[in-house]
Amino acid sequence: MDFNTDEVHDDIRSAVRALCAKFSDDYWMEHDQSQEFPWEFYEAVVKGGWLGLTVPTEYGGGGLGVTEAAIVEQEIAASGAGMNGCSAVHIGVFGFEPIIRHGDEQLKQRFLPRLAEGDLHVSFAVTEPDAGTDTTNLSTFATKVDGGWSVSGKKVWITKAQEAERLILLARTTPRGEVAKKTDGLTLFFAPMDRNNVTVRKIPKLGRNAVDTNELFIDELFVPDEDVVGEVGKGFRAILAGLNAERVISANAALGIGRAALRRATGYATQREVFGRPIGRNQGIAFPLAEALMRLDAADLTCQKAAWLLDNGHTAGREANAAKYLAAEASFQAADAALSAHGGYGYSKEYHIERYFREARLMRIAPISQEMVLNYTAEHVLGLPRSY
Repeated sequence: MDFNTDEVHDDIRSAVRALCAKFSDDYWMEHDQSQEFPWEFYEAVVKGGWLGLTVPTEYGGGGLGVTEAAIVEQEIAASGAGMNGCSAVHIGVFGFEPIIRHGDEQLKQRFLPRLAEGDLHVSFAVTEPDAGTDTTNLSTFATKVDGGWSVSGKKVWITKAQEAERLILLARTTPRGEVAKKTDGLTLFFAPMDRNNVTVRKIPKLGRNAVDTNELFIDELFVPDEDVVGEVGKGFRAILAGLNAERVISANAALGIGRAALRRATGYATQREVFGRPIGRNQGIAFPLAEALMRLDAADLTCQKAAWLLDNGHTAGREANAAKYLAAEASFQAADAALSAHGGYGYSKEYHIERYFREARLMRIAPISQEMVLNYTAEHVLGLPRSY
């Protein structure tokens, strides 16, 4: 790794900061409360050319890597947009890795240019109510029919399904009891969102309300053969494409939330006077904020290492999982310290800290729980017996 100044990365940070500066904390608070998708922000990101950032240049994308996508998402979150901003554009910035790595040329030609142009909205449809993290135990099933597949099942926690035209959809094509390995017999589809066959039900939730989260009820959805991603029965391998990278990028979004909370808290602690002096002069206020900064910086270094490893062709399961874990913890600690620094005002929507707090808490369970990261590290790094 090289810690010298990188002009390209500095330019990305400056450009994204300038874009996000047009969307104030009040903009995000209003959209969180109204539960309206932030279309103005989305269009600004499209106009700025940030969608398709990691798509190869021959398909109209930016041809950049995990490091650059992580920078973009951290800057979006740090602006005060938090997960409302990141989730609105995440799949467009980085989410098409299964298709980039495993899709055939026809599929790439059909859809990757549209992704970069911003007119293709997609949802990632893997998680199920009765399977959760146990992906190989999903029950959504695709039956072979003339010219394609008929898919039926249920999905849950599906982001942007209200807007989506397509689904990156994982389903069983061979029953689990008929395969040698439980990861076999799963197939990945880039399925059309035919709302005659897919019922979308919005899930009321604690935060990140500007971007919808949904249950899907899929009933005999027809998916043409040409919309299969990779090999039939090998969808688990396809879905793993970019999994470690997604954890690094999500970790950077968490860091951004923590930095936004810390920025507001230090500003408030400098200006707010009690007993005739700024509250930031009190170590009871200053020390938690100082510690939060150090923890954010330490997690950031782990994120940078993991991104560098991935961009340079190395395996990075250990580092990517550590980045996700450490960033989520550091983000939540920063948001909690910021809320405490504000006292009662931290509980008020006017100061925005409560929104950061809710979104920082989300990052401890998404895109993977802290407990599953610990399971991975215990088993695959320390070599301890599998616990589940």
